Amino acid sequence: MRKYVSPSLLIIFFILSAAGHYAHWPATLQFIISAVAVIFVAGFLGKATESVAHYAGQRLGGFLNATFGNAAELIIGILLVREGLFDMVKASITGSIIGNLLLVLGLSLFAGGLKHKIQRYNISLAGMNGSLMIVAIIALFVPAIFLQTHVLHEEDRTALSLVVAGILIASYLLWLVFSMITHKDYLADVTEAGKGADNGAAAETDSIALATAGGSHELPPAWSKGKSITYLVLATVMVAFVSEWLVGTLDTFTERFGLSEIFVGAFVVAIVGNAAEHSAAILLAMKNKIGASVEIAVGSSLQIALFVAPVLIFVSHLFGRPMDIVFTVIELAAIGVSVFIAKSITQDGQTNWYEGLLLIAVYAILGVSFYLV
Repeated sequence: MRKYVSPSLLIIFFILSAAGHYAHWPATLQFIISAVAVIFVAGFLGKATESVAHYAGQRLGGFLNATFGNAAELIIGILLVREGLFDMVKASITGSIIGNLLLVLGLSLFAGGLKHKIQRYNISLAGMNGSLMIVAIIALFVPAIFLQTHVLHEEDRTALSLVVAGILIASYLLWLVFSMITHKDYLADVTEAGKGADNGAAAETDSIALATAGGSHELPPAWSKGKSITYLVLATVMVAFVSEWLVGTLDTFTERFGLSEIFVGAFVVAIVGNAAEHSAAILLAMKNKIGASVEIAVGSSLQIALFVAPVLIFVSHLFGRPMDIVFTVIELAAIGVSVFIAKSITQDGQTNWYEGLLLIAVYAILGVSFYLV
């Protein structure tokens, strides 16, 4: 396995980023140093994720990356909820969902497709991911429609938000049981279990084709299983710190360029917070491990919508600052179109570079629209 980052440069820029934050260096200098640090730390996390995926499998490796990556966003979300910044929280949730579905997945399909003409993964998993994305949309649309059309009373807002949040958390936990335990083989990646229940001989053919493309000649990971897990945890902690330091410098740029809070939350904060997923997903796709890339991108979006957002609803009540699950029309539209195009592209279980380009195009359209708000 080739080296992704120089350990010396990684440590140097992490320390410089910390020094800039705590010594209150000029915001512009902090931003530049922290941005470089994020790149190095994300590369470190990408290497750790790939190493873990080698031992645990592409799906579990991708799930671990998405979980560790979203841990930082959950912590930042809790801090924002405590301060009562609900609009920023919802904007960042929106940005995380559309960023993973459009930007992370799009760049992964594009980069992987340029190197490998056609990449395949379990079609049953693609279908289940699509269904879960639809459930997430329904859970966000229904409260907004029922409350904004005044079919329900305003005092029902809190109760409905708590019930929906509870259902989403239960659905996500049961999905983990379904996908990781009871139907693990059914949803296994075609390159790892080419004889899955739904893939049969076709999946075996795909597995052979993928191995011929270079999968069977892959070098073993540079780290042992224990080191890989340890470095994954360490890299995630570093990502959380560096991302928070970088986000702390954004106010200056927001004021200087007259950016709206919703644009900063949905795009700037989301892109920075997802830097780790960006790096890991793209690197894995270029190594023909598209199953892990899809698990990182789509799995991270599902985790945000079905677990992180509902958890923040309950956390807000613990702080005595109840946050509802009602998103704005703009946010719902952005999430809706993202789910629609992502489901359309991923439902056949195979990808190419042009499909990645289409996802990036939709992300650009939404980015310009949010910028002009």
